[in-house]
Amino acid sequence: MKGGDPYIRALMRTISASEASGKRPYSLLYGGQQFNDLSRHPQICVTIVTGPNTGNCSTAAGRYQIINTTWFQIAPRYHPKPTQFMFWVSYSFEAEYQDVVVYRWLSDSQFWGINISQLLHQGKLNDVLRRLSSTWTSLGYGIETNSVSSSLPRIYKKILQEELATINQPSSQNLLPIPTQKSTPKPLESSRERNNSKLPPYRGSSGSLELRLDSL
Repeated sequence: MKGGDPYIRALMRTISASEASGKRPYSLLYGGQQFNDLSRHPQICVTIVTGPNTGNCSTAAGRYQIINTTWFQIAPRYHPKPTQFMFWVSYSFEAEYQDVVVYRWLSDSQFWGINISQLLHQGKLNDVLRRLSSTWTSLGYGIETNSVSSSLPRIYKKILQEELATINQPSSQNLLPIPTQKSTPKPLESSRERNNSKLPPYRGSSGSLELRLDSL
């Protein structure tokens, strides 16, 4: 992947390894089904059949399994190319925009109350995973884990080495600026109500993340 902070990119791929491992993660619904229309968040609520949230439903979708209410909160702040029709604004859910929105979101220290990149540079991955577990419950500190959760530190370490090896531009961390916003964002609800189903094993670099810088 070119551009951006390799530590944030490695974290994004680690989240994906736990949340949406598979060949087509960008069009993945909660529960494993696929959707075809990436022009917007699918907003399909899939019934949860196991775990503490059995009977509820989840709208989690895409590579980072973002629920619809979370997407509608973060997209206006971080999406690089919203489309406006009269008084209605649409935020494409195409792969490149999922990546850019999540990259900018994780890079926003004001939102999270911590500097995620700085903590990752200091080797404090567990602190980061703990902070993010209220959003992605599979990261090891949430109410529900999965078969990948315990392996995330090892997965992250491997991915980080791959990302660091691809650095070509010393100033690449400045290529994806975060839009400024005066108001402090409201806290987000949990990204989804996860079940206890097992996910496929992580398969190394096959899930390489690629941010489309020409979309900014």
